[in-house]
Amino acid sequence: MNNQLMNISATASSTPLIHHWSRCVGAGRAREGLDALWQQQLTAAARECGFQYLRCHGLFHDDMFVYRERNGQPVYNWQYVDAFLDALLERGVRPFVELSFCPRDLAADPTKAIFWWRGITSPPKDFARWGELVAAFARHCIRRYGAAEVRQWYFEVWNEPNLVGGFWHGTRDQYLELYRVSAQALKAVDRQLRVGGPSSSGLVQDDDKNFISHWTKEYLALDAPMDFVAAHSYPCYSQLVGFGKFSPAKSAFETTRTDLEHIRGLMRAAGKSDLELHITEWNMSVNPRDLLHDYLPAAAFILKANLDVPGLCDSLSWWTFTDIFEEGGAGDTVFHGGFGLIHYQGIVKPAYHAYRFLHRLGDELLTKTESGAVTRHSATGKLAAVMFHYPEVENILPYCHTHAEADAVLRRGQPVTHELTITGLLPHAEFVVEILDRQHGWALPAWQAQGSPEPPTREQTDALRQHARATLRETVRADAAGTLAYRRVLQPWDCVLVEQA
Repeated sequence: MNNQLMNISATASSTPLIHHWSRCVGAGRAREGLDALWQQQLTAAARECGFQYLRCHGLFHDDMFVYRERNGQPVYNWQYVDAFLDALLERGVRPFVELSFCPRDLAADPTKAIFWWRGITSPPKDFARWGELVAAFARHCIRRYGAAEVRQWYFEVWNEPNLVGGFWHGTRDQYLELYRVSAQALKAVDRQLRVGGPSSSGLVQDDDKNFISHWTKEYLALDAPMDFVAAHSYPCYSQLVGFGKFSPAKSAFETTRTDLEHIRGLMRAAGKSDLELHITEWNMSVNPRDLLHDYLPAAAFILKANLDVPGLCDSLSWWTFTDIFEEGGAGDTVFHGGFGLIHYQGIVKPAYHAYRFLHRLGDELLTKTESGAVTRHSATGKLAAVMFHYPEVENILPYCHTHAEADAVLRRGQPVTHELTITGLLPHAEFVVEILDRQHGWALPAWQAQGSPEPPTREQTDALRQHARATLRETVRADAAGTLAYRRVLQPWDCVLVEQA
């Protein structure tokens, strides 16, 4: 690979840069959000990564005690829901509400469920009563938080109903009816509430052999209120060969972009290009035991993929912000390859730093290459840039079930010199450079140096937390003519933030 160059004037013209990466982030299920450690980690992630909304499963699941029937009549209980929503809003995070799963007393077949905690995936036995539940929930939220607040939320109907036999034990027509009833119920409460679907999984092909759009065309043709389209994109699979069983091959890196372009095309064809597009689940892997989640390549992937799709979506929601995630039970080890940006013990991962770096970028894009971008903050005029080394050989990242497999990915590629030149600055303008690499800001090598203790002691865990935070920082300055010339050799997967002081 040749040297990577970025040259730009600080006063150059720009295009808007929407921070779709921080609009929303995922979490496992609502009940986990009542955990003190979960809330501590969300506090940090919201502050440092800028996440504005949070989406999770199971708000209506029985462990939230929302709904039961007494003498055949609905009884609502919002205490746990209130505690969960309060915890989000107190941290400056709004809910991206997923209306799921079906309460046991309302389910047509309560034996149809998913995960060890048995989220019921059956359609309701009475769609009208489901609509009453949705309306009662919306009215309660408006009474508690005010209409002006709740109108800023999003309401997504169900999760991945096209995974029939997985997240949905009904037909496509039954899902579309569930959507119609839910949307009408919300709009009857307040026409300004925002509702959308179909929250389709990208693991099933539609009739045109596209994965990302399964059931989306049918949703767009539905005669029902809709304010946004929701879908899930995991650029890491080629096919589902049975629920929970995936082919060993992953898709090419650019799948995120091609997925979004395809859905945008469907929206234009349906005459609904004005709707928002939210990718409410996105990750480099569908496997919550893929060790590459805990490795440095995840950070470079996040930077490259997000900067590859500006303007194509309104949110690209990483699944999930924390390893406090229980779909398959708790992780057996600290470094178990969980989806999260933060390990259970509060140790941040390289992926967390990638979201920190993205959050520090400005809202004006000056230039972008395959290995970085330079931005400007419109409010201050100050610049911020990212650079990263995503090796060309890694168009497709493998699943990594062992540390040896992940280490093999880490070793691929060759060092590359990155050069950043910015002109038009004030003389001696100061910049802070923050570097994420194998030695700085990544706890796993430090854990291995400790002897890979399992579990680590309190003192060892505290040392790992500190090491995970200890990115390398240095200060550089423009010359007397107002030109910054920064040059650094990056090893594969290294990531760099350059920010004007």
